[in-house]
Amino acid sequence: MSANSQPPASTLPPEAAYFRWLQLAMGIACMAMIANLQYGWTLFVDPIDAKYHWGRAAIQLAFTLFVVTETWLVPIEAWFVDKYGPRAVIMFGGVMIALAWVLNSYADSLVLLYIAAIFGGIGAGSVYGTCVGNALKWFPDRRGLAAGATAAGFGAGAAITVVPIANMIAASGYQNAFFTFGIGQGLIVFILAFFLRKPSVAMPAKKKQLNLPQTKIDFTPPQVLRSPVFWMMYLVYVMVAAGGLMAAAQIAPIAHDFKIANEPVGILGFEMAALTFAISLDRIFDGFGRPFFGWISDQIGREHTMFIAFGTAALMLLTMSAYGHIPIVFVLATAVYFGVFGEIYSLFPATSGDTFGAKYATTNNGMLYTAKGTAALLVPIASLVAANFGWQAVFVIAVALNATAALLSLFVIKPMRRAFILGNEAAQGVPECKVRAA
Repeated sequence: MSANSQPPASTLPPEAAYFRWLQLAMGIACMAMIANLQYGWTLFVDPIDAKYHWGRAAIQLAFTLFVVTETWLVPIEAWFVDKYGPRAVIMFGGVMIALAWVLNSYADSLVLLYIAAIFGGIGAGSVYGTCVGNALKWFPDRRGLAAGATAAGFGAGAAITVVPIANMIAASGYQNAFFTFGIGQGLIVFILAFFLRKPSVAMPAKKKQLNLPQTKIDFTPPQVLRSPVFWMMYLVYVMVAAGGLMAAAQIAPIAHDFKIANEPVGILGFEMAALTFAISLDRIFDGFGRPFFGWISDQIGREHTMFIAFGTAALMLLTMSAYGHIPIVFVLATAVYFGVFGEIYSLFPATSGDTFGAKYATTNNGMLYTAKGTAALLVPIASLVAANFGWQAVFVIAVALNATAALLSLFVIKPMRRAFILGNEAAQGVPECKVRAA
């Protein structure tokens, strides 16, 4: 554990102030290209089942395998990024995501579908972990906004392609949609990889942020794993991610079971089928919510923002449980829910960087990101619970998880994190005037 010495702003390359925004933009574009692997998946579930009759639960296991490999391997991929830089890892990710969807287009057995899901997870994790970690390194002074904007690419990237994919599935089959979009998305990521790099010097925070506890020490990954505050953050991450992943994977089956999938819904002069409208709005709200809540957290603090977002998520899930069979309620409630759910992908990376330092930010955030993979294990369970007790039972469980997470964020994580930062900096002899405490 060593004190993190930051150079004065005057030592930064003159292009850094502008170049880092270009790096952020390219990272966002890469994230948009992997968004469909998760958020577009729900469009393929019923067409695959209609062709092969494997059953939703068996098909959704592919989604679980994708999320598990996307998240649990990120620490390994992040180690390569911290050591060698982002370019090679992003290029590898582009190849893997293209290969995954090409395999999906030919998959005539569950085994091949699962193999494709694993390839897709490896590729998406390579891109996701690299881009978020790179944003944390370029923007120590705006971690919430930078992580949120990067994650927004993943949240909103599917918004512009939901309708084209749905139309292609209807017109020429889901296999053609898999092949065409797989090749296109992978190629764009591969090209963008050539232009991504990490900062050549440590990027300093430009101002003290008294409302944000931020360490002056760089903690190594083994040290992070030994800290109780990491595991408390991990637990809350799992609790919130479980509900969001269930909704992302099951929104189409839920709409069909509620018998509203094809019901027309009109909002502000726009009219389309409830399911298509819901997925489109979900991606827009999700994408907007990530940088918005990241920016909010830069102003009022990470844990206060978590409390607001998780509490709102619980309220929307409760609304879905009671009134989700009404088409316009289904569309609006899911949109608001995803608007507050996606912030976990901006707040937790920012909180990790604040708590454990910038030097190993990619790897440390990658370890925390595996919570998403742990949460993915609950997605098939949601299908089983729904089959036996109805979707209301699934919603009630998700409401309880989000409400509990909101309380833990404010009343447990906040004091634990402050004590961790101040205690370690005092032990390392960091002058008090340099400590940015809450």
